[in-house]
Amino acid sequence: MKLEIARGLFLVAALAVTTAAAAAWEQPRPVVFSKAELAGQCPLPRAGKPLAQAQAKPDQDLLLFLFGMRQGLKPFG
Repeated sequence: MKLEIARGLFLVAALAVTTAAAAAWEQPRPVVFSKAELAGQCPLPRAGKPLAQAQAKPDQDLLLFLFGMRQGLKPFG
């Protein structure tokens, strides 16, 4: 096989892979929800706060945990 033909086939294959990757890459776009769109869903009860918000407390060891995780990402060199 001639070198020019091999280069041409490689270029076509590279462009095909790039096109397939660009077509498959889908990022979510920012969306604004309105009350009219959410009317079909079940509303939250008005009787009280949800439990997740009522029991939210900051963890005192979170900063230490994040520091330890960051130290683990450093290279050994």
